[in-house]
Amino acid sequence: MDRTLVEQIGPYEKLLSGSLLVMAAGVLDSYTYMQDDGVFAGLQTGNLILTGLRIGRGDYGSIIQALVSLVMFAVGVAIVRIIQYHYPNERAVTRKRVILVFEMALIMIVSIIANHVSILISTGLLALAAASQLQEFRKMKNGPFTPLMMTGNVRTLSESVLDFVAQGDVKALKKAGDIVTIIGSFFIGALLNGYLIQYLHGQTILLAAMILLITILFAK
Repeated sequence: MDRTLVEQIGPYEKLLSGSLLVMAAGVLDSYTYMQDDGVFAGLQTGNLILTGLRIGRGDYGSIIQALVSLVMFAVGVAIVRIIQYHYPNERAVTRKRVILVFEMALIMIVSIIANHVSILISTGLLALAAASQLQEFRKMKNGPFTPLMMTGNVRTLSESVLDFVAQGDVKALKKAGDIVTIIGSFFIGALLNGYLIQYLHGQTILLAAMILLITILFAK
């Protein structure tokens, strides 16, 4: 007898949780770019590009923030990897919640110390937060997922739309809809930060913490 096996979607791997995570990531990266002199918390490819450009122009004084972000991002990955050792997949729900709370705590610390300490400290803490998210949340609907970078999602969107148009693949159309939602959520996070930061300044980062709290409470 034939059976259709449907792989169960894991905790925090649904479209809603993925959308909220990328929205928070959009806030994080746009916040550090605007508040910390053109540095990204999570988009380390961007930091490498900007660092190369600045060195090429002889602007050595402004590369320290990017280097701090790179190093602290690597440290954040190591910290979350240790957490993953202690919480295997059988305890994935608890592990993911612990990491979300860890990320929220880092963000709230930054909101308190913003404008009172060197931007190197806030940049480093937010790089830790971004790394935590990237290291733990790598699947959506049982497929590969990254909440920090949209390049791969744009590629997948183009591929899925073509597969639907050329081959009538309905699954590809549904996948394209999911990807549009993810890209749109990232854009909305950046947009909200860009609007609110002119009024809330350093406290704007709390928006990312609020989004993560909603993820914990409603998006499992």
